[in-house]
Amino acid sequence: MTALASPAAVLPAARRPRVGIAALAAFAALPAALALWTALHAPRAHVLLDYWHVLAKITDDRGNLVLGQVLTYHLDQPFVIPSLLFYADAAWFGGDNRVLTVLTVAGIGACLYSMLPASMSLHRKAALAAGMSWLLFTSHLAEIWLQGTNGISWIPAVFFTVLAAAQAHRGRLWTAATAALLASLSFGAGLPAFFIVAAIFLLRREHRGKTIAMVAAGVVVLAGWLLTKPAGAQSLATTALDPDGRLSVAAAALGSLWSGDHAVTAVLAGALTAALLAACGFSAKNDPRAAGWIGIAGYAAALAVLVALGRTSALAPGGNIGLISRYAIASALATSALLALATFVRPQWPLTAVVIGICAISLTTHALGGAKADLTRRGYAPLALAPVALRTEATSVLDQLHIQSQVIPAAKALGAYPFNPHFTLGCHGPELGTTINPAAATDLPAAHGAVTSAGGALITGWTDLHPDCILTTNPTGTVTGGGITNLPSPAPGIPDGNAWQATAQPGTGPITVYAVVGDRLYRVHESAGSAN
Repeated sequence: MTALASPAAVLPAARRPRVGIAALAAFAALPAALALWTALHAPRAHVLLDYWHVLAKITDDRGNLVLGQVLTYHLDQPFVIPSLLFYADAAWFGGDNRVLTVLTVAGIGACLYSMLPASMSLHRKAALAAGMSWLLFTSHLAEIWLQGTNGISWIPAVFFTVLAAAQAHRGRLWTAATAALLASLSFGAGLPAFFIVAAIFLLRREHRGKTIAMVAAGVVVLAGWLLTKPAGAQSLATTALDPDGRLSVAAAALGSLWSGDHAVTAVLAGALTAALLAACGFSAKNDPRAAGWIGIAGYAAALAVLVALGRTSALAPGGNIGLISRYAIASALATSALLALATFVRPQWPLTAVVIGICAISLTTHALGGAKADLTRRGYAPLALAPVALRTEATSVLDQLHIQSQVIPAAKALGAYPFNPHFTLGCHGPELGTTINPAAATDLPAAHGAVTSAGGALITGWTDLHPDCILTTNPTGTVTGGGITNLPSPAPGIPDGNAWQATAQPGTGPITVYAVVGDRLYRVHESAGSAN
């Protein structure tokens, strides 16, 4: 009796690969979709000091671009490309750059995928592409999905450097040099770009003149920056020598995908990653297919060192700044390079083992990033008040949010959010300047919420009603401000999600606070201990 064939055996041979590749493609698309969903659902107000400070610097009050200011430094580093992106975002896209960061990271992934050799099997390439997607679109990088400007400050330099490496991997001098130049004009993270290109040319045994030219360009860029950058430390970074602390930060940045908030774990993972990269890179140094990947590994290490040199601070969360969400890109690049180099060093590994290993790494690192993503969301939640503060010109609240009020005239002239029709208080009708009927409101019992501080422009309180929004009015019922809800707990006794913050236009007289739930208004009174 003939044994029954397995289902896979009766399928045409040409169909089996397509099924496997389709599954891997779907697996690769999932983290990108999650990152895009996070970006699209983040408040448009999730922009921190970089955006507003730079926009105020590079524009006049009529919204015109001041080119001379574009060429100045920001945080003691080149900032030409991000400055132009900020201006284009404000002038042409209404001040919404959330998706741009995700697209830029997708561009990094495309560059890395292009470096995989054509001789590699489609299944193995699909498996590596899936792994790199999960590493690049990791939950650890929630900061750049939730807050577009942090990504657009940091990510273009990384993108152009990776693009330069991908072009050098093919021996393309001029496109690699152009990308390296754009990286150098983007941010400090792009300063190593010419050296990375030179290293790749050297590994590929390209004409010696190419390598020398790239090293010379890198020296000119680095020397020019060192000679012209402003003096003094930036971003509260320590100026102490502190070799142990800086080594710890560099290692944590390389291993941050393997720890949510535990620095020791990240440092150990970073040390192991560096050791494995060194071993794989040394074993594959004579393989032309590995040249670009060794360059990417070197760039990841350079990023980690730059973070350690320029951002080490005792004030960092968890005691190690290498754990900050946006710096996980160094770990993502290092681990991606390690996956690729491992396939060159161990080509005999069966595809099944490769796929299982990649899936395990992908899902484990993504799960470990959950704590970091949650911490980032909690930290950025108050930024959602920025649009109301800008529209009401509540300068003291803007100061607390590190937003330059001097940007308001330019933002108005450019029609950047919140100075465009996209702005809303989210209250199902009432907006700034409209009038409500105070008689239609119900007094909120003290047991269900109260105003806890109303002494300044920033008004705080809590309620267990989970309202859609908060409104403030003057004595005649005219809406003078609004607020945000579902904030993390600011104090013991107030559960997470019950806190709210609001602000109102200065100089409009005594205010009344209302919580809006659907079409119902609840008047919120001050608690006995609130500041007046």
